[in-house]
Amino acid sequence: MKRVLAVALFGLLLVLAGCGGLVQDDILNYINKEMKTAQTLEEKAVSAYEGVAGVNYTDDQTMYDALVNEVIPTYTDLISELETVRIESDELKAVHEIYLAGAKLQFSAFEKIKEAIEKQDASLVEEANQLLEEGRLQIEDYNNKLDELAKEHNVEIEKE
Repeated sequence: MKRVLAVALFGLLLVLAGCGGLVQDDILNYINKEMKTAQTLEEKAVSAYEGVAGVNYTDDQTMYDALVNEVIPTYTDLISELETVRIESDELKAVHEIYLAGAKLQFSAFEKIKEAIEKQDASLVEEANQLLEEGRLQIEDYNNKLDELAKEHNVEIEKE
């Protein structure tokens, strides 16, 4: 999972490009304040997972330990944080819900990988990979819609 999750929020700076408004102010608050803890949790979980997955995979026990001790608990905290984000505008709430849905799919995938290791069931790994892909697509959609919403309300999102 190549920084699929981290791409969602990290390195974003918002710059005002016009007069303020409810949605514009909401977007600025969302990225610069409301999502700060979520960004940290997401980075921690993704880093832990990437450290044991793909080219960094060494064995099932190492993967299992990372999932149980860091990835899943951190992702649980991330979802809780996402569910408590304060958003004023309906437009931004709708965009945020896309991200929350993607994060929940990712979380389900991590739990499915854990189960696959416990049961030594390759078919569960395939299911988990499908969930990871669905989550990635949701998060990609979130990024696109957040960019569109920001542009519509004269907020420039600069990616560092």
